[in-house]
Amino acid sequence: MSVALQEFGQGVIEYLIAVLMVVVNLLPEALAEPFQYGFMQRALLTSIAVGAVCGLLSSYVILKRWSLLGDAISHAVLPGVAIAYLLGWPFFVGAFATGALTSLGIGLIERNSRIKSDAAMGLMFTAAFALGVVIISQITTSTHLMHILFGNVLGVRDPALMLTLFAGVLVLTVVTLYYKELLIYVFDPVQARSLGLNTRVIHYGLILLLTLTIVASLETVGIILVVSMLITPGATAYLLVNRLPAMMILSTLIGLVSAIIGLFLAFQLNVASGGAIVLVATGFFVLAFLFAPQRGVVSAWIRRSAG
Repeated sequence: MSVALQEFGQGVIEYLIAVLMVVVNLLPEALAEPFQYGFMQRALLTSIAVGAVCGLLSSYVILKRWSLLGDAISHAVLPGVAIAYLLGWPFFVGAFATGALTSLGIGLIERNSRIKSDAAMGLMFTAAFALGVVIISQITTSTHLMHILFGNVLGVRDPALMLTLFAGVLVLTVVTLYYKELLIYVFDPVQARSLGLNTRVIHYGLILLLTLTIVASLETVGIILVVSMLITPGATAYLLVNRLPAMMILSTLIGLVSAIIGLFLAFQLNVASGGAIVLVATGFFVLAFLFAPQRGVVSAWIRRSAG
């Protein structure tokens, strides 16, 4: 069964890459040339999936003010990755387990003590990250684990790519099916409870989606930089639009375009792919911060000068 599933996954990957290459080959030769290599085609597919999914969830992260939570989860998966490496398990198993446990631990501390959510997040993610550092320090060779910290999309393998695609489909499906419930919960949790919605299930369900996305992004932008991809696209869109549907669409596009441009620049300049992707996304944010029609700093200065 696993062999059949693997063959199916590889067939899906090959089909998606073929579709991508039809589009890529329409570009000018200078832009399309890097993507004629097999490893760049796989990296492109992975980057598109990660950029789009992170961008989509980024809207909820910004509106719920969960930026620190995304940072907490991204750091908390490190001990799970290290333990999975020692036991010979897939990274996904250990990373998702420790990410989910950390999220539950944050909620447990917040509900059963006087500690507020920001302090609970800080306590849990620093403890988990420190545990991961200690475990890694005892491993003879940690070169492979460094890819988890900083990303290595140019060397992405089939299992990681399949996981990324699966995470993307799952996130898109859940957000589509439960859009109205998520909308009410994000803007008015009190009204959501009065309508009979189980806000605790929605809360932890959204956190688990966030955790899955982070785990699926490990080999692309890495633990350290994935939090930026979960914050920057949404923050950029928040400066440009006023409605959630438009914000979700725009943040998804920003994440997707940032991933593509960042990957291209990483190849051309021979720099780290994860860092390049995040810097491109940050560049979009800076442009929005300065020139957004309603909220941009420069735009506001021009309006004041004209008035």
